[in-house]
Amino acid sequence: MINTIRQKAEALFQETKRIREHIHAHPELSFQEFETSAFVASELAKMGIPYTKGIAGTGIVALIEGINPTKKCLAIRAELDALPITELNELSYTSTNTGIMHACGHDAHTACLLGLAQIMNDLKNEWEGTLKLIFQPGEEMHPGGGSMMIAAGVLENPRVDAILALHVYPHLPAGVVGFRAGQYMASTDEIHIRIEGKGGHAALPHQTIDPIAISAQVIVALQQVISRRSNPIIPSVLSFGKISGGTVNNVIPDTVEIAGTLRTMDESWRAEAHHLITEIVHHTATSFGAKATVTIPKGYPSLFNDQILTQNIETYAKDYLGSENVRELSLRMTADDFAFYSQQVPGCYYRLGTNTNNETKTASVHNAHFDIDENALITGVGLMSYAAYSYLKAE
Repeated sequence: MINTIRQKAEALFQETKRIREHIHAHPELSFQEFETSAFVASELAKMGIPYTKGIAGTGIVALIEGINPTKKCLAIRAELDALPITELNELSYTSTNTGIMHACGHDAHTACLLGLAQIMNDLKNEWEGTLKLIFQPGEEMHPGGGSMMIAAGVLENPRVDAILALHVYPHLPAGVVGFRAGQYMASTDEIHIRIEGKGGHAALPHQTIDPIAISAQVIVALQQVISRRSNPIIPSVLSFGKISGGTVNNVIPDTVEIAGTLRTMDESWRAEAHHLITEIVHHTATSFGAKATVTIPKGYPSLFNDQILTQNIETYAKDYLGSENVRELSLRMTADDFAFYSQQVPGCYYRLGTNTNNETKTASVHNAHFDIDENALITGVGLMSYAAYSYLKAE
């Protein structure tokens, strides 16, 4: 079966490449993936695979039934959305939508899942159970399309027993994959702070309550949350990426807005940090005579890979690719809303190497120059198909 699937993945390469390049050239932002969703639906229709669209807006769920379809159900997820980035690559498939780019590889994920659909549909008399394909919107935007798909019932009818997802990884070469069982990625929460002072002339600061100066104090004070209040063995990051206030150099504004992110690996500390951030901001602002508003919409939870499932998928990967092409991954402070799925059912989120010999195609995700070595699509389709087959194969 390894040879059969490998041959099918190689034979599908030009088709998978076509799909990926079409999606890459026509990116759409989170929860606006209308054309992408329609394109995926048309590809599934060509294969004769039944699907339901319009889930959580633009999401799609497709079902492939093998022998004894009620025996077990494996789900595999791919994302449809792109990022608000202007692409700087000069390619035949460069983004045609100004200011929007598939800089996180979701085009490749969707192409791989459609390639798997073709292979597993061809082999449906060789395995038992049901394969559920989840094409979700909005992974890049709070509250995360994954949480919305779950709320819409995608893990039911039939009930999902396990779920997989791959993600491009420009730090490994094409043909190589990476796994980490257990804790893998951080939770992520947005932090929005508004400091309300009293504006006035910059030459008369004593007549104002300067929200810019207070904001500087707030940011410095908040760094103590991680450096002095958190357990040093718990990975945590608190960063601020946006400060907005004022329009000219000689006017102190009335308000300043600050936005940042909190990431951690521990849910108890996560809740405590929310409280500390709010408390420090309010106390600091009050001490200078200002008012503060703190909003921390709860984002994605920490991503945990089920130990047994991940070890099994890693074993399948070693069988399919050879042990030398399977790597162990380190903890990451990045986040993914696949974590919502893995809170509900056993999950395995693994990495697909996408650079060329560690020499080119090495730009990081979320970078305007990001692209992949498209030979990685052969590995992505083939390994995912073999993993799905091995999980579902008739006993």
